[in-house]
Amino acid sequence: MIQTVIKRDGRIVDFNKNKIINAISKAMQNTKNGVDSLLIQKITDDISYKGKLEMTVEDIQDMVEMELMKSPRKEVAKKYIAYRDQRNIARKAKTCNMFLEIIETKSNEVTRENANMNADTPAGMMMKFASETTKPFVDDYLLNPDTKEAILSNYIHIHDKDYYPTKSLTCVQHPLNKILENGFFAGHGESRPAKRIETASMLACISLETAQNEMHGGQAIPAFDFYLAPFVRKSYIEEIKILENSNGQNYEHLYDYTIKDYLKEELNQKQGDERIVQHAINRTVSRVHQSMEAFIHNMNTIHSRGGNQVVFSSINYGTDSSPEGRCVIRELLRCTDEGVGSGGTAIFPIQIWKKKRGVSYLPEDPNYDLYKLACKVSARRFFPNFLNLDATFNYHEKWNANDPKRYQYETATMGCRTRVFENRFGEKTSIGRGNLSFTTINLVRIALENRQIENQTERIHQFFKKLDTTLQIVAEQLHQRFEFQKTAAPKQFPLLMSTLWNGSEELKSENSIEKVINQGTLGIGFIGLAEALVALIGKHHGEDEGAQQLGLEIVTFMRDKSLSFSEKYKHNYSVLATPAEGIAGRFTRKDKKDFGKIKGITDRDYYTNSNHVPVYYKCSAHLKAKIEAPYHDLTRGGHIFYVEIDGDATHNPESIMTVVDMMDKYNIGYSSVNHTRNRCLQCGYENAASKLNQCPKCGSNHIDRLQRITGYLVGTTDRWNNAKLAELNDRIIHD
Repeated sequence: MIQTVIKRDGRIVDFNKNKIINAISKAMQNTKNGVDSLLIQKITDDISYKGKLEMTVEDIQDMVEMELMKSPRKEVAKKYIAYRDQRNIARKAKTCNMFLEIIETKSNEVTRENANMNADTPAGMMMKFASETTKPFVDDYLLNPDTKEAILSNYIHIHDKDYYPTKSLTCVQHPLNKILENGFFAGHGESRPAKRIETASMLACISLETAQNEMHGGQAIPAFDFYLAPFVRKSYIEEIKILENSNGQNYEHLYDYTIKDYLKEELNQKQGDERIVQHAINRTVSRVHQSMEAFIHNMNTIHSRGGNQVVFSSINYGTDSSPEGRCVIRELLRCTDEGVGSGGTAIFPIQIWKKKRGVSYLPEDPNYDLYKLACKVSARRFFPNFLNLDATFNYHEKWNANDPKRYQYETATMGCRTRVFENRFGEKTSIGRGNLSFTTINLVRIALENRQIENQTERIHQFFKKLDTTLQIVAEQLHQRFEFQKTAAPKQFPLLMSTLWNGSEELKSENSIEKVINQGTLGIGFIGLAEALVALIGKHHGEDEGAQQLGLEIVTFMRDKSLSFSEKYKHNYSVLATPAEGIAGRFTRKDKKDFGKIKGITDRDYYTNSNHVPVYYKCSAHLKAKIEAPYHDLTRGGHIFYVEIDGDATHNPESIMTVVDMMDKYNIGYSSVNHTRNRCLQCGYENAASKLNQCPKCGSNHIDRLQRITGYLVGTTDRWNNAKLAELNDRIIHD
């Protein structure tokens, strides 16, 4: 007697005779003699008792065919066989159609899911083939029933689900000093420690690229200026030694010469040691500039993940006030301002200026001149973004202005917005840590399901009740993913688990990476707070104070639950203001289908990212800052504040400084400024004209708007999906 069935995907389930009854009934309904219930029951019973204890779906269907052929109703057998064939064809056709769209490089939600990935190249196609066929495997084998149901019901989205089986992690902040001082082994080769600035900048590239191939998210360097500063001095000493050999003199006493700043100056008016030092400084500055230029060019041309994607890289800097650190910062900014290739804006690395009172913000601060330069460059090149170390939630009690390694106690961020700082299982730091994985909740769906409840108090109560249930599902899913990730052997991640992650050097004799990765974070993200508020009380938080209070209650509830999950599961859970790209439209399409087109909720092609005020809502930059700022303390897994400004920002760098001042005033953690920038796709020429249809340099009509999508720049909006293009077109200027 049949007891269990092996399904086509390999799962083993209990035998259900009703499936046989339903299949034969459907076949009989399509014949002129109709349904014979007695015959159906007889055939079903015969198969149930004649079959083996465990059988495959195909074997059971073969038995149904045989029994029907032996019965008086042979015409039913033909219908059953035809239906069975159609189902097989349909299963294959779904995959076939998807593959054909990838092959034909069609622009759709599959091929344009990630604007940073070129899915039209052969390597990109292979990535999409693998991605789309891996996701069903994850659904069938690695997710529990509650999670699968939540996904099907449009409540949640698991990010990077296609990488789930690989056990890979999302992102990490590189302790670059380890590599520069000790070298590293990356599985197929090894590198010696750096001795000069050129090697240091190249190793920074290699570290980012190598780790990118071991992870599914981005790579960041938390203190780029501090890490590279020692190699400025080493290069200076190298230049002094060259002059020793050239002049036949001993300049050893100049190796430790006190240098106030590395600035190029004419040698004509200088004599003796002062002339030798200045000569060495001039040559050192040129080398630093070339090294920063090479770093930026490499990060925009070196490909990872099989060659279809440049490294998703970020660098944090701005608080090293040593002469050498200032030299790195200055030349990095100058190279960024010059652009890449024929003068185009560099897409990567995402650059992040660390703003800190006493160091890099006020006129009396030692790096204030570089801060002004950073604002000038950002006004032209979009980067750097700005990270507020003075925000209350970015404070570290161990930070000391006189500590040469104070960068250890400074938070750093991934360019898209991911933040790692607090830690229940080790030092409070960003360095050597990252996000492990994250899952996003569709707040709009939950709100829509309760929209018909007339009593507002009860409506909101039921919303929180369902949100609580959904949060429980997400927390369990993230825990289960962690349990799967921790089974990876250190050898699976040669660089990450030998050098980059905190404590990885202790894993040599371990068979699990658990104690290292548990210092990372599990992110609970959310999307569509604005639309959810409209569904609940009729207005979003940008237009109503009551909506703002409810919005804060919702995200505070999520924050408090994440803290309780941290206690329950013994992980670092955090709330993340999701950088929604593909799901911004996917969630909306399903909800629109189920609930219809509802003004202010499902009437656009996208939901508003996380806790942002809708991009189409007209308001001042100050009002937007005031509304969004309180959410930054609640979303310590990552957040960002955007401002859209009009015109050519290159003539108005003060506008960038105004936004940074707002960060200081409203306790904002991380922000960036969007402005007009046109780019010729033929020659790379850029300008800030309000409308540019033809390139004044080469005459090409292939003009694109350079814009951020979820925190990073994309060289062409051709790679944006329809939902994000709709959002881009809806963006308004903040006065």
